[in-house]
Amino acid sequence: MKTLYVLAAMLLVSMNSYGSESDADKIARAQSAAHPAISKNAMIMDVDGKLLQKGTNEWTCMPGITPGDKHPMCNDAVWGKVMKAVATKSDLKIDRIGISYMLQGDAMVSNSSPYATDKNNGDVWVQEGAHLMIIVPKEMLKGLSDDPFNGGPYVMWKDTPYAHIMVPVKVDK
Repeated sequence: MKTLYVLAAMLLVSMNSYGSESDADKIARAQSAAHPAISKNAMIMDVDGKLLQKGTNEWTCMPGITPGDKHPMCNDAVWGKVMKAVATKSDLKIDRIGISYMLQGDAMVSNSSPYATDKNNGDVWVQEGAHLMIIVPKEMLKGLSDDPFNGGPYVMWKDTPYAHIMVPVKVDK
């Protein structure tokens, strides 16, 4: 029972620390995901859907992807559809290019599935630093590597409707 109370207390503290973050801090983190020419005028949406700042361009930036996550991203309208489809496990047909910026990097994720949670499931897991994500009609991915350690762009989630090109933009030494 003591363990349960400790876990509950840790959860409340972590939720409170995230919840107490100011909107200005969330906006700054969201804008750090892309070049200022894009993010400065983007709509800023919190992970819970709350509008933090109206935008004047076609981009939407978020301070994280899920509650508690602090890996910001900026998406064009096509990537907005990708995010919605992934969240609802819906099918997706891409008919034009879509771009997402994650210049602050990402969490550890499976290269095979957006829904994988067990790092011991046999998938290749990767934590990419600064990168772009580009989604195109699936037939355009033919011939691209799906190896995240190949030293260049690669296809993530290749056997899903959400297959996209990961483009690392910073080499960590």
